[in-house]
Amino acid sequence: MGRGRVQLRRIENKTSRQVTFSKRRTGLLKKAHEISVLCDADVALIVFSNKGKLFEYSTDSSMERIIEQYERHTYAERQIVPTDSESQVDWSLECPKLMSTIEALQRNLRYFRGEELDPLSLRDLQLLEQQIDNSLKRIRARKYKLMIESISELQKKEKTLLDQNNMLAKKLKDNEKTQTEHAQREQQNHANHSSSFVQPPPSPAAIMQFPSLTIGGNYQVKEGANKEGESLRSSNITVIPPWMLNHLNR
Repeated sequence: MGRGRVQLRRIENKTSRQVTFSKRRTGLLKKAHEISVLCDADVALIVFSNKGKLFEYSTDSSMERIIEQYERHTYAERQIVPTDSESQVDWSLECPKLMSTIEALQRNLRYFRGEELDPLSLRDLQLLEQQIDNSLKRIRARKYKLMIESISELQKKEKTLLDQNNMLAKKLKDNEKTQTEHAQREQQNHANHSSSFVQPPPSPAAIMQFPSLTIGGNYQVKEGANKEGESLRSSNITVIPPWMLNHLNR
């Protein structure tokens, strides 16, 4: 017949309770040591008796380090996944704080716009004026800084554009000079090519005169057969007498 399940309840007999505590405490410490050795785990065991006496066990690492590790782990879990009850408590506490903060911000905003200033005292108005002056100083300082940066950026762009303009003007001048030189060379080559086909005019010594054989009359000689528009000059030729011809025939 098997052993029945023992019902867990407080042992009323004080002596039996003390003996059972001593036995089970020893077994519990033994089991903690075994799991730390077999599984290479960090184990910390703390037991207080009903009289407040402390019994503890920890692995090679100290008890304080294990407890600190436990606190960090539990705190991180509470921050990541809060329980429903904690969430409800936190929201119930935070909601009035947020509402009061929003109301104070809206009231200050109306003050800065110059609205609802009647409840403010002289001291409050002076503090408000000082805050507005400080805000204006910061705004003007920021505006001045942005203006200086903008002017500096524009000056850099202006210098870049001037450099580009000068470069383009130089390139344009070089192109115009190159085109002018090319045109001059083309014109000179064309003039030399044209002059090679033009014949020089004949000299006066090269012009031959052929007298007319007309006997008893006048003959005309043309000056410069290649010249157009020049006038013909007339020359008087002496007629040979017949008796001279007969003498020449003999």
